[in-house]
Amino acid sequence: MPEHANFLTLILAHFRETLEHNTSLLGRSFIGNEQPTWASFEPLAASLLVMCLVLVFALAVKSRLRDDERVLVPDAHLTLTTFAEAFLGYFYDLAKSVMDAERAKRYFPLIGTAAVFVFFSNVLALIPGMPVATSNLGVTLGCGLVVFFLFNAYGLMTNGWGYLKHLAGPSPWLAPLLFPIEFISLCVRPITLGIRLMVNMAADHLILGLFTALVGLFVPIPLMMLGCLVVVVQTLVFTLLTCVYIGLATEHEATEAHH
Repeated sequence: MPEHANFLTLILAHFRETLEHNTSLLGRSFIGNEQPTWASFEPLAASLLVMCLVLVFALAVKSRLRDDERVLVPDAHLTLTTFAEAFLGYFYDLAKSVMDAERAKRYFPLIGTAAVFVFFSNVLALIPGMPVATSNLGVTLGCGLVVFFLFNAYGLMTNGWGYLKHLAGPSPWLAPLLFPIEFISLCVRPITLGIRLMVNMAADHLILGLFTALVGLFVPIPLMMLGCLVVVVQTLVFTLLTCVYIGLATEHEATEAHH
């Protein structure tokens, strides 16, 4: 995206000399072997902005839940509380449909966090001039790596070294063939999570920004409606894949306990 595409770029530009000095100490990037610039801090600042928005949203909902009457009697119209209940309730039901209720409750902190962060980051793409953290590969790949390390940790904690043993397949004779395939398939998961989310959100934000700059406020409205669909679908896909990966990693123990 061009310079000064959003307000965060303008703010960071006032600290350009300091940021350039800091980036010179970091060295070249691991991917692409490129020297970062002062603008490289924009995705990190956008992620911190989303974190602050989510924190304010959570505190507002928590303050409403302290009122016993509001907790017992649901609001008749859409409020922050009803939105939070419907949003988190939907993804909790999604997790239960992929795995059993016990595991869904145990791993919902990761699933719910992924859904909330991706959704709030994607929603900013609908507002012209706002930064979109999920349109940067570094942010989305980081999200994918967090999910990758955690679902593998969950698999090791629940199934022990048998979690790695199942990559070799049911027969020792097939292990030399199946283990490399399963291992590569496992390592590709965070990459597919990150690239899929980044490409879709970057394209959506770029097209909306171009049409808004060319034809004003009212003509891009159909594109904004399509953008709402993209926001919802990408949040659903990322969260669903997270549920699937966790369910597969912890499935063996749950199956044995059931039998």
